Amino acid sequence: MLFSNLSLRAGRKSIIITTNLSFERWNEIFKDPVLTAAMIDRLTHKAYIVNMNGNSYRLKETQNMLEENG
Repeated sequence: MLFSNLSLRAGRKSIIITTNLSFERWNEIFKDPVLTAAMIDRLTHKAYIVNMNGNSYRLKETQNMLEENG
């Protein structure tokens, strides 16, 4: 179903997807390497990919809250 949606929207509408898995690991989720490669191809064509490595803002916020409430 995701592949169909991506195919229909390709080149027409913007799509934002967030994930904590690299593209290399998407086969673990979708189980079909050909379909997975096609989805990644459609997603990355003319795409801006923002790779955000670093500390989690939610974790930092939680730690600050815990320190404040001691």
